[in-house]
Amino acid sequence: MKIAMAQQNYHIGNFEANFAKIKAGIHQAKSEGADIVVFSELAVCGYPPRDFLEFSDFISRCAAVIEQIKTESAATNMAVVVGSPTVNPVVEGKDLFNSAYFIANGVVKHIAHKALLPTYDIFDEYRYFEPAHSFEVVEYKGKRIAITICEDIWNIGNENPLYTICPMDELMQQSPDFMLNLSASPFSYGHAQERLHVLKANVPRYGLPIFYVNGAGAQTEIIFDGGSVVMNDAGMVVDEMPYFKPCIRTYELAPLLQSAGKVAFDNTQHTPKIELMYQALVLGVRDYFGKLGFTKAILGLSGGIDSALVLAIAAAALGAKNVRAVLMPSQFSSEHSVSDAEKLAKNLGCPYDIIPIKPVFDSFTTTLSPQFAGTPFNIAEENLQARARGVIVMALSNKFGYILLNTSNKSEAAVGYGTLYGDMCGGLSVIGDVYKMEVYEMCKFINRNGEIIPTNIITKPPSAELRPNQKDSDSLPDYAVLDAVLYEYIERRKGPKEIIAMGFSPALVHRILRLVNITEYKRYQTPPMLRVSAKAFGMGRRMPIVAKYLS
Repeated sequence: MKIAMAQQNYHIGNFEANFAKIKAGIHQAKSEGADIVVFSELAVCGYPPRDFLEFSDFISRCAAVIEQIKTESAATNMAVVVGSPTVNPVVEGKDLFNSAYFIANGVVKHIAHKALLPTYDIFDEYRYFEPAHSFEVVEYKGKRIAITICEDIWNIGNENPLYTICPMDELMQQSPDFMLNLSASPFSYGHAQERLHVLKANVPRYGLPIFYVNGAGAQTEIIFDGGSVVMNDAGMVVDEMPYFKPCIRTYELAPLLQSAGKVAFDNTQHTPKIELMYQALVLGVRDYFGKLGFTKAILGLSGGIDSALVLAIAAAALGAKNVRAVLMPSQFSSEHSVSDAEKLAKNLGCPYDIIPIKPVFDSFTTTLSPQFAGTPFNIAEENLQARARGVIVMALSNKFGYILLNTSNKSEAAVGYGTLYGDMCGGLSVIGDVYKMEVYEMCKFINRNGEIIPTNIITKPPSAELRPNQKDSDSLPDYAVLDAVLYEYIERRKGPKEIIAMGFSPALVHRILRLVNITEYKRYQTPPMLRVSAKAFGMGRRMPIVAKYLS
């Protein structure tokens, strides 16, 4: 028996395009002699569809795609395993299941429902779906197949299990020959290794090979990295598909069975963290624009490292000619900030404009002079400069149809070091889940084969340049220390006592955590941030604005 795995990039609610990809996958698998072709979780509609699932028309269109797939299955004399929502016929409980269809020769032979419905971080599946209550293998061409969906294989090897059952424990009572898992497993920089760890926990437990099919592509802020895996019954990785790219490959089942004692091999990729994050961000930008039907981006290019990194990522994602940089020096901008920004734009081949903001700033301060009379220059004037820049880039966005890219990093977003309706505006936050020290690492990665981002941008002290001789260090702790504390609080959810016990100054820890919590209101008003860590700001981190804890 030959099994094809189709790692594809779907578009939520784009039923025609999704079916076209599934159809092409069926025919490619047929040309490779496959008996079964397996697609990923909720492939017919894209993942995560969220509240689209509340529309009966949306569910009807999913069902219509299944009918089209049945026709292709009959025409190719193949079995197709594909993810789709299905209607729960029982009145009690949720109205839908998250399901996997097994369609053979045009007939629905079996429908497996997802049992373990994640409701944590970015996941909200129990909001929509009823968990599976029964478990059955499906028989095809003399083989008994256990079908699971994503989370169904994750409740294993954990000292604190999230769920009360393991679906494969139930399915093993029917003596399956191998496992299929249809997934939509979002990327974070450590997730590929976690995924392999989970698969390697399942295979020895059940003594069965597994075909794990993941999606590849970005859906707003969530990025799917692919990395689909075939593992033999000895727990060795036979193949791991490319990260961040669609791919279809076909495998012979027989060599994966009874593999114990044979020569060990492990065909896994070992891509460094920063390179993975960079590839994810490029894909995230490309798909955000492509799936919305936009082609051109714009951003403010300050001469600092954050906007430099965003410009380089956007140029890689969209093509340099499609990314417009706007240099907006003020009376406080250093000469090298402009020259560094110009050099970067020229290195990348991006068009750019220089629009000084002093006339706009002077107009604002003149207009406000009666109200500001007798008061010193302070954050109000600083923010006026940032908002003047925001007005300029948004005007160009409106006039010429650009999408504005936000350039704030995660460290700044965490402590509120940014101006609402100024440098925090934009249609997409590209590096909002990238800490400042990671920004430096990623710029060095981009420069690994030669200087693209000018060295001076990387080495000079960071500054907002909103007042004379300003440095970020005037307002914030050293970024290496700040990032370390933020990581422990945000990603690892440690409290102040735990962080202080690690050797950090109590005053520093309390100050940083307070800044994070009192600036939650700002993050509610930011653009969607591309998610590359296990705990990104946005839908995966839900904090109240009006709260007293640590503030």
